[in-house]
Amino acid sequence: MTAPTSARGRRRAPSRIERAAGRAAALQKPRVILALLLLLALTCVLLLDGYLRAEVGGDQRVRTGAGSADVPDRILNGGPILTFRGGRATTVSVPAKTIALTFDDGPDPTYTPQVLKILHRYDVPATFFLVGSMVSRYPGTVKTMVDQGNEVGIHTFTHVDLSYQSNARVNREMRQSQLALAGAAGITTTLFRAPYSSETDAIDDYSWPVYQRLGKEGYTSVFVDTDSDDWKKPGVSKIIDWATPKKGKGASVLFHDAGGERTQTIEALPRYIEKMKAKGYTFTTISGAIEKRDTAGGPSATTASGASAGRGAETGVRTGTARGDTTSGGLQAAHRTATGMTLYEGKALLVAVAIAEWALPVLSGLLLVVGVAVMGRFGLMLLVARRHHRLRNRRRFSWGPVVTRPVSVIVPAYNEKECIANTLESLARSTHPIEIVVVDDGSTDGTSEIARAAADRLGMTGVRILRQENAGKPAALNNGVRSARHDIVVMMDGDTVFEPETVRHLVQPFADPEVGAVAGNAKVGNRDTVIGAWQHIEYVMGFNLDRRMYDLLRCMPTIPGAVGAFRRDAVLEAGGMSEDTLAEDTDITIALHRAGRRVVYQEHARAWTEAPGSLAQLWSQRYRWSYGTMQALWKHRKSLTDKGPSGRFGRVGMPLVVLFQIVTPLFAPLIDVFTAYSMIFVDLRAALLAWFAVLGVQLACAAYAFRLDREKYRYLLMMPLQQLAYRQMMYLVLIHSCVTALTGGRLRWQKLKRTGEVGTPAGANG
Repeated sequence: MTAPTSARGRRRAPSRIERAAGRAAALQKPRVILALLLLLALTCVLLLDGYLRAEVGGDQRVRTGAGSADVPDRILNGGPILTFRGGRATTVSVPAKTIALTFDDGPDPTYTPQVLKILHRYDVPATFFLVGSMVSRYPGTVKTMVDQGNEVGIHTFTHVDLSYQSNARVNREMRQSQLALAGAAGITTTLFRAPYSSETDAIDDYSWPVYQRLGKEGYTSVFVDTDSDDWKKPGVSKIIDWATPKKGKGASVLFHDAGGERTQTIEALPRYIEKMKAKGYTFTTISGAIEKRDTAGGPSATTASGASAGRGAETGVRTGTARGDTTSGGLQAAHRTATGMTLYEGKALLVAVAIAEWALPVLSGLLLVVGVAVMGRFGLMLLVARRHHRLRNRRRFSWGPVVTRPVSVIVPAYNEKECIANTLESLARSTHPIEIVVVDDGSTDGTSEIARAAADRLGMTGVRILRQENAGKPAALNNGVRSARHDIVVMMDGDTVFEPETVRHLVQPFADPEVGAVAGNAKVGNRDTVIGAWQHIEYVMGFNLDRRMYDLLRCMPTIPGAVGAFRRDAVLEAGGMSEDTLAEDTDITIALHRAGRRVVYQEHARAWTEAPGSLAQLWSQRYRWSYGTMQALWKHRKSLTDKGPSGRFGRVGMPLVVLFQIVTPLFAPLIDVFTAYSMIFVDLRAALLAWFAVLGVQLACAAYAFRLDREKYRYLLMMPLQQLAYRQMMYLVLIHSCVTALTGGRLRWQKLKRTGEVGTPAGANG
């Protein structure tokens, strides 16, 4: 921030206000970044959780019917273990009377531990082909599995058929699975089994290039000789029968320890082991089968799992395989000790997954709470708004004797050259006697001169223009209140226009001596733009329905700065408009409640204000509003324990404001976030139906609010887009405000750019 230059050309030191503005501007950027990072973190958590759960549990290929003309016959007719020693494809069969017991789709938190207990009881090793996403979710089970002496292999990260995936997707599936293993058990592996694979004769022209590529990287691909088909849940006897090799042959036998309900598998497994042992079979791992075949003089398996698998070891940085101890009594032959970045990245992956696993239930619970709160709010608003409308619009309703005495209208103005003439012109048509006090708060654009010229042109004799050095809106209002000649003061913004009947309607509740202040009905005048239409919906639905509810509950939290009326003595007794917060209108309203004054809503007192015309201006305004509201609530927190009207606001109004204006809006976007999550990862149709159901409820409430305010329904066509864009922005603004409040930041008033397009209340009809 450069120092200003004086009229004589010399640079003067920045003022205290300018220095404060510079510090505030410097602090806001990090807070905006932090708010965006929180949103990014939420998005990443949901994406990670969705990715972990995607495509797991399906038992069918993406495509079928491919030919196998490119696959060598010796592979199609070979054993279930495929290696690429020296770059040449070689198959290895399981020796006779040997079972290489394998399990797919795990680990599962329910069934895998039961399988491990059975294997430990019978002293039987097995090879588990693990889904990386499941490994990352249940790392403890994998650690137990490896410590028990079992062997593990990769079954991809998301159980996707690699045959039809890009090279980048194949790399990602393999590397992420290796990282999950590294984080869970401190190892990587050279074993791989493709999802939806079976015997080698099922290799086709789509899958063969994948096996070749992985083989060159040091992977041993494992297929099936005998399939128990336990996933079909055919019954224990059939599972055992289908898993039994014929005529004493050795076999790679497939069971499943996850991917669905596996009670039959758990029941069949011990009986199967006992049966095979009774037949003279021995059990081993895939590496054990290779070693046993090699020892018996069969094809060498060193390319698949020994040190000669050099390419896989060298490419460990890319795929996750790495050199490690393969000595007897140490790791299984297919396992490698994870070291370096592979180990650290694996641990980091598990931490991220643990956060996602913890966060999703919490967020789901919050979504339930928010959903109940939102629906409860809508229901309460509709019931109370209907009652309020009927009560205040019945023929016999009256506040008391008609108020006809003059009132003072205070117009604080700072650089309002575009709007001030329109404001005064609207007041000139007032049907109620008024004096007008324009307080020019150090304007530099000729606001006071324009105001005087407009008053002279309109022949307005009851206009006083006060000038003061720039001190802020609260100071300008206090100046006006002190200078007012009447016992009722009406406050309005310098960019607002009143209808002729506005002041008359606004002051009638003061016939009731209990009433200390009245909130008017603020309307968006520049509603013919997208942003304006969004705010119009918000004003009619969010603000005015709320005020009807708060009125009947006698806990009105805010009298809008655009249109409100006060007993002058009540304002002075409360200490005037405070500069302690950025929401002086909320602050003074709560202060009046605490002083025992009643605050009501007058729906017929309409004022037309110019809403921000750009997203940047809208952000600035709502940021100030939300942060100022938090400041005001904190300032008056002692009302929670007060008695009388103050305690009523503290125990009724304050919780409602916190719930409906802070907590619920802060988490309401979870509805949209979870809708997107469900559309991508769960059920597109169900997610859309749920989202449209919520939108339908909101539309019904909005339509009723529009009916009460006699607004045209055509603006509701913008509501779906408002839910997709506008609400997310308000969410970010609220996060920004919360971060500022938690970090102890301070804001200054920020002047919004005005155009003066809200010229007269003529737009009141639409």
